[in-house]
Amino acid sequence: MAKTKAHTTHPGFHYHIDPEATSHDLMNEATEWLQYARSLTRLLADFIHEADTVDCQRVAHAMEAIGALTHMGVQCTAQAHARMCWETGVNR
Repeated sequence: MAKTKAHTTHPGFHYHIDPEATSHDLMNEATEWLQYARSLTRLLADFIHEADTVDCQRVAHAMEAIGALTHMGVQCTAQAHARMCWETGVNR
């Protein structure tokens, strides 16, 4: 059985922003990450509202996933901003 990268690296969320991506590409990617986070938040809220009991560990994992998705959206936005500033020569 072949090992996947997830089994050979440290646990947690690892994602690297493409250094060749344009600021426009990064803004699109940020929007996508944040939409994933929003959708997962809505799904989790629906499950909690409908549940008779709540599994705190699963809710905590879901919230960590939301945090990771949001973090990637913020990172892509920050990179896009930095690249836009660099492209326009705003280095102040």
